[in-house]
Amino acid sequence: MYETLVSARAVFFDLDGTLTDPKPGITDSIRYAMTKLGREAPPAEELLWCIGPPLPTSFARLLASDEPGLIARVMTHYRERFGTVGLFENALYPGIPEAVAAVRAGGFSTYVMTSKPHVFATRIVDHFGLAPLFDAVYGSELDGTRVEKADLIAHALVEERLDPARVVMIGDREHDAIGARSNGIRVIGVTYGYGTEAELRAHGAAAIAAAPGDIPTLVVRLFG
Repeated sequence: MYETLVSARAVFFDLDGTLTDPKPGITDSIRYAMTKLGREAPPAEELLWCIGPPLPTSFARLLASDEPGLIARVMTHYRERFGTVGLFENALYPGIPEAVAAVRAGGFSTYVMTSKPHVFATRIVDHFGLAPLFDAVYGSELDGTRVEKADLIAHALVEERLDPARVVMIGDREHDAIGARSNGIRVIGVTYGYGTEAELRAHGAAAIAAAPGDIPTLVVRLFG
């Protein structure tokens, strides 16, 4: 699968909860979608668990149904708001540009690796002026292709011809850790996002960053 691999060392960065704090845009867009569907929308503070996992999975839990037609309708409503307003109701975590720049200065290629649709992820990265800091942005397709982190990471490894042993994943939720570990990639968890150290350690995180400034040192340490 990984024939003719390049020798580059690379770092994959999750987007939501790792590079940016998307809480207002995601939670308000979920509430909008639920209301449009005629369902009661939980308060925003009760929707924080939805930040990180694939949204169709979160909506299935919120609606107590995974019926494809229902999930398709609620996702359409979600994107009505998120695609025009919600994606910019977002904030860059302090110190992120400096942390990513330091990683790149250390000789690592850097990539965004998010379950969010690629069309939204690239707009967010551009909006915050982060595009020059990344070699590429990888996200899912609007039809749900590669919405699972494991599938997305596997795809990126093939596209970039990267050796999993020379890649590290940075993320704040168990889905980042599970997706990376299933592809043979080591994980640095971050606790300034929406996951906990216990959650990340339970799924194989090799190190924990409490702040963006911790990331460059931990990356170097992990590679020895």
